[in-house]
Amino acid sequence: AALKAQLDNRLFGQHLAKDVVLKAVLGFSNNPSPKKPLMLSLHGWAGTGKNFLSQILAEQVHPAGLRSKFVHLFLATLHFPHHDQVKLYKEQLQNWIRGNVSACPSSVFIFDEMDKMHPGVIDAIKPFLDYYEEVDGVSYRKAIFIFLSNAGGDLINKAALDFWTSGKRREDIQLKDLEPLLSVGVFNNKNSGLWHSSIIDRNLIDYFVPFLPLEQRHVKMCVRAEMAARGYAVDEKIVQEVADEMTYFPKEQRIYSDKGCKTVQAKLDIHEDL
Repeated sequence: AALKAQLDNRLFGQHLAKDVVLKAVLGFSNNPSPKKPLMLSLHGWAGTGKNFLSQILAEQVHPAGLRSKFVHLFLATLHFPHHDQVKLYKEQLQNWIRGNVSACPSSVFIFDEMDKMHPGVIDAIKPFLDYYEEVDGVSYRKAIFIFLSNAGGDLINKAALDFWTSGKRREDIQLKDLEPLLSVGVFNNKNSGLWHSSIIDRNLIDYFVPFLPLEQRHVKMCVRAEMAARGYAVDEKIVQEVADEMTYFPKEQRIYSDKGCKTVQAKLDIHEDL
């Protein structure tokens, strides 16, 4: 219930992601003996809420969220920068995960920038995601692994635009419309850390979660939420001005924000004087 309330109040325009993650987490947390860890792969353009959702989820498992010593965030460009160090990264990653799950079985691991990860690195964690009771005396079945990636964003945007063009409601887009596209697209995308990954090959990702491009109405929701978070009275004139300053695509119709809600905070800063 707490997770649902958080997602309803803080994540905008993502009916699919909200629905899938809620059901996945509910099923996983209600299962006294899951057969494997929960593995979610979140896909979509920047600013659509992938990071945000993973933070909300982490806070529900460990109240300190990203500040908890049981929640671990890896950034591909920071933690695994060099192509010639892949073998070392794989060893380090296995040791890190083994040590942390030994200390806390319900550890949460978030891998950001999966689209910038060197292919092969992430396959190091495959043994921990598989259907084993234990690996070297440690059970990983209560852990949660989350991948965040821009890979597949173009496929999602095209599907959303096709729905819009054919006059269908955005809310009618279902997981089955996007998930098969995503798993194949990401597996075959050479610019993805999941390129030809054994994790996909072995069907170890429980859900490929699509994040749809945000429309102007969703950007306005982000602006209102940010104003409220700063303790301002919500001023619709400023809400409209900030939303108008964003850039949208396709150029002619201007339906979707090309940065999602990512620059809302910065744009609101320059309206502080108002």
